[in-house]
Amino acid sequence: MATSNKELRTCSLGHKFYKSSDCPTCPICEQESKPDSGFLSLLSAPARRALENNGITTLQTLSKYSEKEILQFHGMGPASLPKLRTALEEIGLIFKD
Repeated sequence: MATSNKELRTCSLGHKFYKSSDCPTCPICEQESKPDSGFLSLLSAPARRALENNGITTLQTLSKYSEKEILQFHGMGPASLPKLRTALEEIGLIFKD
């Protein structure tokens, strides 16, 4: 069994954490930034960051994109689409065709 080589890191806010990948995201900052409500709170951290990094923070903005366009964002996977579809439908919106 291979052992992971976790490296101690410190984020810009001073949080110390161990990571074995080259992902720079601080898990403590990520947990603190997770929304308590709204459609972004339903998503995994990578999927949420994918939308936020592309300026999508409202369902109205999300509805301007097609599902295919959303899936092209780094960090967004197909498992998030049903959650996004449901959130859009709840307020009478859909993805762009």
